[in-house]
Amino acid sequence: MKPTNILLIHSDQHRYDCLGANGHPFLRTPHIDRLAREGIRFTHAFTPVPLCTPARNCLLYGCWPHQHLAICNYDTEAPRGARADLVSFSELLQGAGYNLGYIGKWHTNAVRSPLSYGFSTWIDEAEYDGWRNAQGLPPRPDSNGWFGETDPYITGVQSRLGWGAERTIESLRRAASGEQPFFIRWDPSEPHLPNRVPPPYDTLYPRSQIPPWPGFADSLEGKPYIQRKQQQTWGVEGWTWEQWLPIVQRYLGEITLLDTQVGRILAVLDELGRADDTMVIYTADHGDMCGSHGMMDKHYIMYDDVVRVPLVARCPAQVPAGRVCDGFVSTGLDLARTFLDLAGLGAPATYTGESLAPALRGGAGPARDSVVSTYFGNQLGLFTQRMIRDHRWKYVWNATVEDELYDLETDPGELRNRAADPAAAGPLTRLRLQLLAWMRAERDPILNPWTQRQLEG
Repeated sequence: MKPTNILLIHSDQHRYDCLGANGHPFLRTPHIDRLAREGIRFTHAFTPVPLCTPARNCLLYGCWPHQHLAICNYDTEAPRGARADLVSFSELLQGAGYNLGYIGKWHTNAVRSPLSYGFSTWIDEAEYDGWRNAQGLPPRPDSNGWFGETDPYITGVQSRLGWGAERTIESLRRAASGEQPFFIRWDPSEPHLPNRVPPPYDTLYPRSQIPPWPGFADSLEGKPYIQRKQQQTWGVEGWTWEQWLPIVQRYLGEITLLDTQVGRILAVLDELGRADDTMVIYTADHGDMCGSHGMMDKHYIMYDDVVRVPLVARCPAQVPAGRVCDGFVSTGLDLARTFLDLAGLGAPATYTGESLAPALRGGAGPARDSVVSTYFGNQLGLFTQRMIRDHRWKYVWNATVEDELYDLETDPGELRNRAADPAAAGPLTRLRLQLLAWMRAERDPILNPWTQRQLEG
């Protein structure tokens, strides 16, 4: 089969439930929804780790953080890159004759840029501020720190998202004019906080119409103290929904701004006549709390708010339209292997994911009956967590504090920790043993006689 052109749009901190196609009641995302409608939507895609640098290395190398070893953001507790003996999917694509371009956020390795991973071009989103200055526009406002604010000086096209979409369009035009198959990747930082959103997106969704997240009203009773510590660290402990609303309003508005830019890119693919033979994939590295459980950002927790992500793909020449796959996907691991499969390449033995190419081509999806996510700490020190989740139950093993167990059927907001509930002993034991089997199979180094005793109960 002829190698497939691939356009990957990989955003930062986009919640699964913040997509019209995934059931959000009013959020406008018509262009990403179009990808889902004309292709396939994965309903149970989960990040292997809800943190930027390790998740991005999982995507690059197709293996778990404890295998590639870049377990934290490189500007915090564990400032190291991935193992030097691993080979990235992008290097393998380059070796197979692909033309690769990268636009946007990197945050994968502090000393190696995309140019050393097989990409022939890299446009760093740090260039945006210089571009903005050259247009005679004031600097981005920064009076509210991580909590974000309105950027009143620009239009949507002049935003960093608009700038990144334009650079992506330019890269697509160049790549589409050549003979090589291409892989173009756009990694916008958005909707990662702080959301500095231009009008009209800053007030697109009236605050009176935005209900609390299902997980908002959480007392944190019976849960690890570090979650309350996170609220204290951010200075948001005890916040009412009214206090959270401006942040949530801008977050939702920025997602619609992002979707608008995706629409511009899809229009150019149509114009170039390359929509039919280009696999367009939209996903995110992880989600965002954005006030759920009274927290900001994504640390020290394994709620679906941060581990579950959107994943849609479209390629009319290969993907039957309107498909929905409910199988469990481990995004970084599975996508790395999928890219190689779409190029007609085999994967090295270090790639531990499952290719999604059969599902993309109308076949069966992943056969997993559960999915795992991991966490190692960041900002407040190292902190070991492993999560295993099936369609009803979620178990979070916390090595040094209380474990967590949630019945997602009766408690979709993950408000009640059932780990100490005798009535839930059955699913607790089952998931502990499943997690133990996974740790053995993947050679998780945290597994030792002491931790094994925890999991065996």
